[in-house]
Amino acid sequence: MVTVIAPTATVNRPTVAGLFLMTRFPEAGRTKTRLIPALGDEGAAQIQRQMTEYLVARFQRLRHSCQLGLEVHFAGGSLDQMVHWLGDRVCLIPQCSGHLGQRLHHAFEQGFIAGHRRILMVGSDCPGIGEAHISRALTQLDSHDVVLGPAEDGGYYLVGLKAPQPRLFESISWGQSCVLEETMAIATRHDLSVSLLDSLPDVDRPEDLPVWEAACRGASTVQ
Repeated sequence: MVTVIAPTATVNRPTVAGLFLMTRFPEAGRTKTRLIPALGDEGAAQIQRQMTEYLVARFQRLRHSCQLGLEVHFAGGSLDQMVHWLGDRVCLIPQCSGHLGQRLHHAFEQGFIAGHRRILMVGSDCPGIGEAHISRALTQLDSHDVVLGPAEDGGYYLVGLKAPQPRLFESISWGQSCVLEETMAIATRHDLSVSLLDSLPDVDRPEDLPVWEAACRGASTVQ
């Protein structure tokens, strides 16, 4: 049975590290819009669908080895649509309204209230993230306030916390190439120690598609 949780609900989730995947329901014309000129509405939505499924499957395999509580935090679509799409493989939680910073803070806050001691938030557009990145992020949270996985476009593909840090998500130019730089500046200003993971590419623009194609080839080789 699928676990579906309202965004404001407090539930008794396991007191383990949380791995929260932020994604969007793959509605044509409303997702991966920067890929639409190259792939069309349906093609861009299909990439969103495939990358989310790819990471859900990968993270499911990490749940036991890394002792993780996996959740998918989604925007767009409805609970019924998400259940129809991802089935009973994962805990589904609607994102709250607001800009990305507000949604990130809310997801972290609710996760800590629910009992998680450490939380890693990752995006659905970085197929290169794997067990080594997750394990290192969890380890680095033992000695740092914040862990960030830099994306090659100037953002970040992962942010890890062990306590709520609402100021970390304020006054950020979301979607711009200065997101990581601005986040680091806020952390420094508020005396938060930061550990950086290896830089990885996102798949946001047509020129990024070879990254996704390479990930698909790698998955086929493993299978």
